[in-house]
Amino acid sequence: MKSLKMAAAGSILSLALASWAFAAPTVFTPDPNHTFVRFSYKHLGFSTQESRFDKVTGTVTFDPVAKTGAVDILIDTKSVDTGSQLFNEHIQGPDYLDTAKYPTATFKSTAVKFKGDKPVSIQGNLTLKGVTRPVTLTVTSFMHGPNMMKKDAIGADASTQIKRTEFNMGKYAPMVSDDVTISIAIEAAAP
Repeated sequence: MKSLKMAAAGSILSLALASWAFAAPTVFTPDPNHTFVRFSYKHLGFSTQESRFDKVTGTVTFDPVAKTGAVDILIDTKSVDTGSQLFNEHIQGPDYLDTAKYPTATFKSTAVKFKGDKPVSIQGNLTLKGVTRPVTLTVTSFMHGPNMMKKDAIGADASTQIKRTEFNMGKYAPMVSDDVTISIAIEAAAP
């Protein structure tokens, strides 16, 4: 009888530990080949210009059981890709990104809102050109599961809109629109 009680206690302890391990938050690292921050704006009323940053690093913490998460992203502003080398240099100048003085931008979450088992919005602080302002990312798609390499992975698309004048980049506004849409496509895997 004593060994049966010990076996039962051991089973309960094992289940409790397994549940705790399953419930622990997982830290994911963005895949540099599938994670990009894009931005778009209206140019003189003629067209919508789209550009992106090619180098994005950071971490995403996700706990589907507790329905919590955190996002900490670092953007290399010198990796801006407008599709034109001449404009890449122009947008890195003091009137816009001023990458000589501010070589990075960051987004750090302060809250993640869930609907069911998926995040639907992420509040946080965006720091760009030395200015920090609160923004809310709207998550338009989210997936969690094993990727092709059988690693635990997440992927999402999210966006927000900012006013560039609020980040000391207002040259030519409003002819070149003050409103800028920022879109993030991220795929990240656990180690």
